Amino acid sequence: MFDLQAVGELISDQDLSGYRTASLLISVWSYVITVIALWPVFAKTGIAGWSALIPILNTYVLVKIAGHHGALTILYSIPIVNLIVSIVVAFGCGRAFGKGGAFSFFLLWLLSPVGFLIIGYGRSKFVGDLGRQTMQAA
Repeated sequence: MFDLQAVGELISDQDLSGYRTASLLISVWSYVITVIALWPVFAKTGIAGWSALIPILNTYVLVKIAGHHGALTILYSIPIVNLIVSIVVAFGCGRAFGKGGAFSFFLLWLLSPVGFLIIGYGRSKFVGDLGRQTMQAA
């Protein structure tokens, strides 16, 4: 009725090297764009721009810019939790640069390379104190 061996031979006969090459090129380009976007963002905060080159370190730095404990970076490895954590970090990064909630959600979370390019190369200034407004004693 259903020949499993024929299906296996059909799958093994297909040449998937073109798809693998395209996937690799897309991955490399997205990494390069992310590094180009994050480098000036880190420089505006006073952090060395080269830290955008190292994948887990750049996530750690974004978490710190957002005003959270660095251990929050570990939660990026949990499948559903990483979506929630990335939204929280995007809002924190937006707050750190004086941006609102809509900018943070749509451009720092949904289209993060575009949002970080706008922050890094635009007129945005780092608010300081990881986005928290400090109260001065009277």
